Amino acid sequence: MTRILLLGYDPETEDFSEPARPPGLSSEKIQAGIGFGVEQMRARGWEVDVCLIRFQDAPRTVGPMVERQLRSAAYDYVVVGGGVRLAGNYLVFEAVINPVHRAAPGAAIAFNSGPEESADAAGRWLITRQDYPELR
Repeated sequence: MTRILLLGYDPETEDFSEPARPPGLSSEKIQAGIGFGVEQMRARGWEVDVCLIRFQDAPRTVGPMVERQLRSAAYDYVVVGGGVRLAGNYLVFEAVINPVHRAAPGAAIAFNSGPEESADAAGRWLITRQDYPELR
């Protein structure tokens, strides 16, 4: 069975005052999007785990936390949330990507532009890997 890890900021701890954040974003909207994305992935028959980063703890605790999660199961795909990637804090982004590279070298990395698009992000790589086995 396909197993996916969804990595993103914990919406309860995000700083929505950052200029890089889209206007009108709220913890409720993000939480609803995460729930929707997880439901979509499970509806496709995939196992999914969610690993949420506490905004105020990033980046110092991110690497070890992500690495522990990745070593707890064999993940086929890792979806990195847009908040981590788009916030402009490259130290946090790197603290997420480097453990993925170390602890799950066989996992494809996908990026969503919002939590509700997580299943589609993983699905892009599922299709790509089926059509292009050399990318496995």
